[in-house]
Amino acid sequence: MMRPENFRSDTRELVGMKVSLTSYKMGDRFYCHIDNIDPGATIVRADGTTQDEAEQLAVAKAIERLTSKTKRS
Repeated sequence: MMRPENFRSDTRELVGMKVSLTSYKMGDRFYCHIDNIDPGATIVRADGTTQDEAEQLAVAKAIERLTSKTKRS
């Protein structure tokens, strides 16, 4: 059974919103999950061949998603 490796969790601010960023390796892929801290709803998920790539893709997607939501309001 595969288990997550290289687990990393961090709190950041993106587009004025505090978010939780979690990344880990499963098999030969890295995965990243970004959620808003309260209530913990998923904003984006991304994957890549390196941990940095997965995190960068997730952050870029999150900024795009959060920016488009704030423009509609």
